[in-house]
Amino acid sequence: MLKAIRSAGADGLMIIIGLIIVISVTFMAVFSEYIAPYDPITPVGRAVEPPSSKFIMGTDSIGRDVFSRVVFGSRTIMMVVLLSTAISMLIGIPLGMLSGYAGGLLDRALSLVMDSIYAFPGLILAIAIAAMLGPGVYNTAVSLAVVYIPTYFRMVRGQVLSLREQLFVEAARAIGARGSRIMFKYIFPNLVYIIAVVFSLNVADAILTEAGLSFLGLSVVSPTPDWGFDLKNGQRYFLSGIWWPVVFPGVMIILLALGFGFLGEGLNAIMGKEER
Repeated sequence: MLKAIRSAGADGLMIIIGLIIVISVTFMAVFSEYIAPYDPITPVGRAVEPPSSKFIMGTDSIGRDVFSRVVFGSRTIMMVVLLSTAISMLIGIPLGMLSGYAGGLLDRALSLVMDSIYAFPGLILAIAIAAMLGPGVYNTAVSLAVVYIPTYFRMVRGQVLSLREQLFVEAARAIGARGSRIMFKYIFPNLVYIIAVVFSLNVADAILTEAGLSFLGLSVVSPTPDWGFDLKNGQRYFLSGIWWPVVFPGVMIILLALGFGFLGEGLNAIMGKEER
């Protein structure tokens, strides 16, 4: 895999850039207490001070340090997005494998349910679920998980439908291997690459969706540092020339989504070439 990345040219460069961005934001999220110079929820200066040597990203509308909120906001968004992705993978992947391998009535029933969920626009569905559950990190994670379960289900099911007809699966059946053993020992290893690609691209989309929920006030509650929430609080001052409470959280949202997007697109291109 490392040789493929080094020899992949532009695709390899995309993966490297994506990894640098993702690792940097992850490091910032894990070590927020040591990176942020101030408490992110406590006013430490005058309201809307411009960037300076004391506040490198300025202060927000009530005097909180924008840089400290950006640093701690990385922890909030990574926690929500990764938790939601883990839930959607734990549900969508086994259901997709079971549906694709078993076929018949079970496959039709599960496909109908997943297609019904998939038919809703992702953001609209997440807004509806978040409005019912209320704000909070875990409720937001559940809202996003429901949106992305059908994506894992559909991708895994499609691959399993193809793999179950392969000779190695027929051979496993011939020696008396049980269905569960065939699925997890023989089929699942062939799904890892597509799961990695879908994971990266789904996380990129989930970052934007979470930011949208926060902007609408449906994710975290004040004074929790969150990029989408801070974007909402700062946008009312933007036309007055006070750009820093909006620009810095907005750039971080775009940058992190771009990092995971680069990672997913690069992996998709390289692994597709390896398969061919």
